[in-house]
Amino acid sequence: MIWVRSLAYTAFFYLWSVVMALLMLPTLVLPRGWLRSLFKAWAAGVVLGLRLLCGVRVEVRGQAYLPRGPALVAPKHQCMFDVFAQFVILPDSCFVMKKELMWIPFFSWYAVKMRMVVVDRKGGAVALRKMVREAVERFKDRRQLVIFPEGTRGTPGVAGDYKPGTAALYREFGVPCVPVATNSGVHWPAHGFLRKPGVIVFEFLEPIQPGLKRAAFMARLEQQVETASQALLDQ
Repeated sequence: MIWVRSLAYTAFFYLWSVVMALLMLPTLVLPRGWLRSLFKAWAAGVVLGLRLLCGVRVEVRGQAYLPRGPALVAPKHQCMFDVFAQFVILPDSCFVMKKELMWIPFFSWYAVKMRMVVVDRKGGAVALRKMVREAVERFKDRRQLVIFPEGTRGTPGVAGDYKPGTAALYREFGVPCVPVATNSGVHWPAHGFLRKPGVIVFEFLEPIQPGLKRAAFMARLEQQVETASQALLDQ
């Protein structure tokens, strides 16, 4: 049964995405707010379809820590749904994303319009400085800048290699960093199409206040995210 429901959801996901991608085309010549609204509608449809077709519900915890204005947000990354969900949860999210995603048809146009921060993961220090410059510009728009500290999707229960980009933004912005724990990979695996029934939780954790040295910040961030994510797996 889970195979049938997962196949149905996969078909729905791609059909819904194509329809919304076409509807978004006129927004390329309109103010960014129009595209943001349609992105939220698309993501809301993805979440609703997941619940109706696969029996996967989404729960947001730590509402007191959920940023409403400009903020640096650092979630655990286990699957692509971690990205989709933030369009629904956060008021005006902006992502640090790898440049390889810019090859996806339509998406690259919309990513430019939404002013996402594109980074070349092989670019070393030069790419890191470019990322910081672009992120500072987005932060001026009072948006929530989302960066996945591990850089790529990982396996539930396994800590990834936390990259220095998050520390660079934390130092540059001088604002609290909001860690986010999740168990999303249990219900939406990083690979394959099976969607397993249950509850995907995104738990916003107590912000890490500015002022920590790089090593102390990275240790605190990893400890908070991994401990809380493991606790979600143990429930």
